[in-house]
Amino acid sequence: MIKKTVKTITGKLSISIPQHLGDITLGQMIALQELTDSDDIKTLSILSGIPADELKQVNNADELSDLGSQVLLLAYQMKNLYDSEAIPEKITFLFEGKTKHINVIKNLSVEPAGAFMAARDIISDEISAHIKKYGEYNWEENFNPSLNTCCQILAHYFYCRVTDKPYNEYAIEAFTETIKTLRVTEALPISKHFFTSYPGFLKPKTGFWHRARQLWNNAREYNRLKNLNTSTQ
Repeated sequence: MIKKTVKTITGKLSISIPQHLGDITLGQMIALQELTDSDDIKTLSILSGIPADELKQVNNADELSDLGSQVLLLAYQMKNLYDSEAIPEKITFLFEGKTKHINVIKNLSVEPAGAFMAARDIISDEISAHIKKYGEYNWEENFNPSLNTCCQILAHYFYCRVTDKPYNEYAIEAFTETIKTLRVTEALPISKHFFTSYPGFLKPKTGFWHRARQLWNNAREYNRLKNLNTSTQ
């Protein structure tokens, strides 16, 4: 962490911001990604955990600007993380006051079926939204899923393994708060795996009933054409 003490109109304020991506949680990165404007105060507030109103009391704005170069460095590291293929072998959760170590490298499959289908739908929707906005041509090269989507995928993937409970789709939203405490250097490479290594997730969603109707319609069309050919002979 990088620490700096600055003067404010009421005294002094100690500010600490991450020096490396490994110091940043997924929750912090999600908050940064969701910023609607390039507000330096809000950015520093997210990274330091200090309320924006307190940062606004700093006497000299240049002292805050000095921290801007570190923010740019973190952004550069984030870009490299998106390009990285390395997946951590083990990550640590703090869940309900207990520390739990989870191995991730040996089993990167989404289980059980409920979690798999939920993850499939999330990924499919994210890709569809990207293609709708930017076009289908070469979409894989420009596609970067939102961190919030990555968080949801990881919540479905880790829920049973961390909680030791049966899969419960209604508990996933609350569990995302646990996922947000992961370091972004742990969370992003794992979630990226599901977008790049599960080609079945990229296909349009087609349920059993939808496929049955397709087969039924195909059969009806075949019979119609067969009868048409017979009547013209």
